[in-house]
Amino acid sequence: MGGLSRGGEAGTTRASCPTAAAPPTGGAPSSAGPPPPAASPADVVLAVDGGGSKTDVVAIGLDGAIVGHARGPGSNPQTRGWDVAGPILDDVRARVVRDLGDRHVLTTHVYLAGLDLHDELVAAEAALAHWGEDGGAPDVLDNDLFALLRAGTLSPDAAAVVCGTGINALAVRADGETARFPAIGDVSGDWGGGAYLGNRALWHAARADDGRGPATALVDAVPAALGLDTVREVTEAIHFGRLDHRVFNRLCPVLFEVAGAGDRVARSVVERQAEEIVLLASVALGRLGLGTSATSPVPVVLGGGVLAARDALLVDGVVSGLAARVPGAVPTWVTDPPVLGAGLAALESVGAGEVALRRYREAVRSRSFASTTAVIR
Repeated sequence: MGGLSRGGEAGTTRASCPTAAAPPTGGAPSSAGPPPPAASPADVVLAVDGGGSKTDVVAIGLDGAIVGHARGPGSNPQTRGWDVAGPILDDVRARVVRDLGDRHVLTTHVYLAGLDLHDELVAAEAALAHWGEDGGAPDVLDNDLFALLRAGTLSPDAAAVVCGTGINALAVRADGETARFPAIGDVSGDWGGGAYLGNRALWHAARADDGRGPATALVDAVPAALGLDTVREVTEAIHFGRLDHRVFNRLCPVLFEVAGAGDRVARSVVERQAEEIVLLASVALGRLGLGTSATSPVPVVLGGGVLAARDALLVDGVVSGLAARVPGAVPTWVTDPPVLGAGLAALESVGAGEVALRRYREAVRSRSFASTTAVIR
């Protein structure tokens, strides 16, 4: 199992990452485990990306053509639990598999948000083992950061930071070492992500509204975005369950809009988010001794809904912060969905050539799920 070969622990661990001569496959090289069976033109690979807000499953022909795609709600098992995430993944995958006809699934690559610790990877393997009954259990199973990384770079030395519904980061080195974080919220020191930023928007609005905090345009913008008149109404609606906590994702773009208009309080939150993104990347790279010199460039792949939106204030903070802390960092934005990287990794693992990889990339970008810039909802 690809993810388990990496140890799955936070900190610095040894992975079986390929070198530049064998491009990274988003989590595990094709040499891990037995070689894939001989392919035929009718064969496909399955790529699965499950995040906090959506789940995509794509069936891809060996020529790079998308032959099946289905989407469902978020399937992060860390936040939703396997009793919810499992049926979502089963349903979305089944909608693709049942339409494959006689096509044979050569390999399945699964990348999920929330697979950060070894025990989580073990639980995921057990939860998805039954997929072997109709097309194959996952050959690679790991955190969705590896799909983001593959979508952004082929460099064997690199870092990736995702800031979408939540936030996480990792770094990889050509010799197989990786640096990861537990990424399980406040208890592991996390700060940021779309839901958290939306929460901060309401927090500052509430304090400004009752006098405990500085004045901010969020007092008017937050309730207006939710069709309410006052911050107090928003607070009570959440407290009594008339609005659920997914509302915080809806408030994230409000924060950025108000910050872009010059509001000091909102700007401070966005600037703090930029600092955290830079900190995650610099610490992960530092553990591996990467990025210390401008003469040794290392890509820092940036993705997820918050980063992919390319907000000017956030971009400026990330770019300037990386330049100051990591001289070799090369910021690399990914606005394609993570399932792009998942599919590229799956295709590469069965020997697909550059023409097929290019065709798949173009197919993803031509479909409706190609853009993740429309914000976190």
